[in-house]
Parts: sequence; C-alpha cells; structure tokens
Amino acid sequence: MARGLRARRTAPAALAALTLAAVAGCTSSSADGTPGAAGVRDPFFPELGNGGYDVAHYGLTLGYDPESHHLTGTAEITARATKNLSAFNLDLKGLKVKDVTVEGKKARFNRSGDDLTVRPRNGLDRGETFRATVRYSGAPQTVTDADGSKEGWLKGDKSALAVGEPAGSMAWFPSNNHPSDKAAYDIQITVPKGLQAISIGELTKETTTNGRTTFAWHTAEPMASYLATLAIGEYDTKKSMTSKTNSGIPVFTAIDPTLPEGKYEKTEKVLAKIPEIMDWAELNFGDYPFSSTGAIVDGRVDLEYALETQTKPVFPVEAADASTLVHELAHQWFGNSVTPKSWQDMWLNEGFATYAEWLWEEDNGGNSAQDTFDALYKGEYYESKADNEAIWAFPPARQSDAASISDAPVYERGGMVIHKIRETVGDETFYDIIQGWLKTYRHSNANTKDFTAYVEKHVGDDKSREELKQVWADWLYGEGKPDNP
Repeated sequence: MARGLRARRTAPAALAALTLAAVAGCTSSSADGTPGAAGVRDPFFPELGNGGYDVAHYGLTLGYDPESHHLTGTAEITARATKNLSAFNLDLKGLKVKDVTVEGKKARFNRSGDDLTVRPRNGLDRGETFRATVRYSGAPQTVTDADGSKEGWLKGDKSALAVGEPAGSMAWFPSNNHPSDKAAYDIQITVPKGLQAISIGELTKETTTNGRTTFAWHTAEPMASYLATLAIGEYDTKKSMTSKTNSGIPVFTAIDPTLPEGKYEKTEKVLAKIPEIMDWAELNFGDYPFSSTGAIVDGRVDLEYALETQTKPVFPVEAADASTLVHELAHQWFGNSVTPKSWQDMWLNEGFATYAEWLWEEDNGGNSAQDTFDALYKGEYYESKADNEAIWAFPPARQSDAASISDAPVYERGGMVIHKIRETVGDETFYDIIQGWLKTYRHSNANTKDFTAYVEKHVGDDKSREELKQVWADWLYGEGKPDNP
C-alpha cells in the first residue's frame, strides 16, 4: 500500500475463544480428532487465521443490491486437513450464516465474535481434502481500524468497494484470513443491470438476465485473503480492453466516471503508464507472476489510501499518480507473489515497493536512489522535522506492535535497507539476488530470516557477507539512527 496519504495502522476486533461446550452434542468419526486452532498466533494479529487446515480454493457466489445494502453469499471452500480435525474455524464478521455443509452433509456451527466454528458430522483425517460450503447474508460492515482508517466493505452512492488489509476480507466472505494461507479464487457476483462488478484475475463470463448482470472472475495463482477486492458501480473500462504490455500481459483498468473534470483526465493519463511501468518492472524484477494486471480508481467511497489488491490495485483519486502506481504494481512481486509469513514481516513488502519508487525515478530522469537515501538520512526529505525523525523510531524488522506495521520505518527505512544491500554488493549482484529471490519464493511465503539467509548465500564472497551482517545489525534490527560512513 502507499504511505503518502496516511500510514496504515490497524488492529482487528478481538476474537473470542470458542469452548468445546458451545458445540457439545456433535460426534466425530476420528477418535483422536481435535478442533483446529482459532488463530495462528501471528505476532501482531494472533487471532487472525485458523489452524488445522490449508485452503486450496475459494469459490464465492455473491449477490449485492446497493439500494438495500444487502449481500447474499455462498462460499465453497476446498481445503486439506493438516491434522485430525473434529472442528475447524473460519473468520467471518457480522454476516448471518444460514447453514454450513462439509462434504455435502449438514454440519453444526457456532459463532463467537468473528469466528465461525464448524463441526463436521464426521471428523476429518489428516491429509484429507474436503469441501465446506457456507451460505450467508446480511449487510457487510465497514471495519474501522485503530488509527481511524477504514477497510472491509466501503459503501458509496450506488456503489461499493471491498478492501481487506489486514483483516477486512472477513467482512464479505468466510476465510482462513491470514497471509500464510494462500489459495486460488473464483468470484461470481450478480448486481443490478447497468452496474459492473470488478474483482481480481480475469473476467470469464458476463451475462444479463431479468434485470441483473453476473460477472465471473477467475485467478489461478495463489492469493492471500487480504489481497481480494470487489468493486461495484459504474466504471469506464472500454479503453483498457485491448491494452497489453510488451510481454503480452492484459491490462484491465476501471475508472469512476463521476470523477471531477480534470481529475478524470489526469487519472486516465496516469493509468496509461501501466504497460510502460510493467515492462520496466519485468526488466528489473523478472517475469510478472500473474496472468493480468490493471487498476481500479474510485472517488465514491471513503478510501484514504491505495492498496495492492492482486492484479488490480485500488486507488482513491488523490493517490492516482505515477509514483504510487509504481509502488502498488511493484507489490505484485513484493507482497502478492512473495507474501510474508506473518504481519511482522511487512517491511519485505513495503521496503521493496518504496525502493521501486526510487528506482523508477532514477531510471526516468529524476533523483537517483542514492540522492533519495541521502536526503532521508540527512533529514532533508520531508519539510517536517517530526516526519524526518519518525524514520528512526524503530528498526524495520522489529516493530513494537500492530499499530506500527505501516509506519515510516517500515517504508522509508525499509527502502534504505534495500539500498544498503545494493551499495554493498554492487548493481549486477544486487539485481541477480532480487530476481533470484522472487523466482525462488514465487507464489509462496517468506519471512525476514529467509530473506537475509538468501542474500548472504548468494552474495558471492566472504567480505561482502560480513558487511551484509553489519547491515542487518545496524539498519534492519538496530535501534536509532545508524552511522553511515
């Protein structure tokens, strides 16, 4: 996400633990089966996600009426049990569950806070692939984060936008809502005729019947739940239908047609840069990890930040500029393809996306990355002294809590860490390392230790390896402002 408009500092609502007594009376065929954990004990969001299974695919069939603000949904979740399970949890906020089946059989379920606990009629054996189907409905909620920012389901005038970092996706579909469990998605959404419903991946079907239009979107590549999006309303998309990058990647853009005069034209001009930016990014970072790209710009909802939703980043009008577009498109490699194992590893997303901005400026006649680094280090980057000093508040890899995962040290000081690597190993080795890292961990999860170990392994000589260890100590983990001889 882009930090220019506001820093993201969010904490999900507390999720209450569910006792076994709440689902008493159900039996399991697996005598040694136990309930999956409610939460994966993320360092900053311990109650997000769930244990005991791994999701392979979400099939979402949705209907939405903007007038009544009513959502109906059926979620078919295909997963594999990673232990013998007598029960498992899904994250779902607010919406009313009508029924749940597991392998076609009615299952008991219970709600506690944002947890939906499901107890299958028969237990699930470790290694077993199963399908759970949840039917639900209601008015999806906007989630207000600790810093006052909003995510989840954002309602506009005859429109809606769903964004989910870090917890908001559970406002519109049940999921294993943690970055460590990525899956493929098929999202089918029906809306009143005349409106569009835009989501991640590629549009595979559009049909209109009885005054309602159904849009079906498919993405085969794995995705973390926080990267899902759904935009409902009137959008201008025709000009993007034939657009492609030089490597043949389709570009799909959607622009809110109600943008004020001047801002619409400016937005169009910025989004026209997507093929150029993508070609540049592939040259620097390697092959694009997804089968399409694009962007969504909406001025009708209360969105105050840009977000790297997979294949189609979303932007408010104020964030639709070239630098922010570079940042969010770079996230498709850094964060969307190579996804953090936990929210504590956010600097791997934001530090790289920030550094991509510096590289783009360097390669397009602006300041060099070294110039930007120096300005940050000298306290000359921002007009405000407080903003310049905020960079040194904590080390990028040692945030104090959930409220700090998107503060300045994660972005700017994270970018400075990347620059110190480049300075230490030289350009040729630097780009080899970055492209190798992205190829090795493509469509998977990694943490900070994985990254530092990979860099040290591929640096080539002992002297540079020792210098990098000092970079980790001073810039990645060290308190305060490091010396910079």
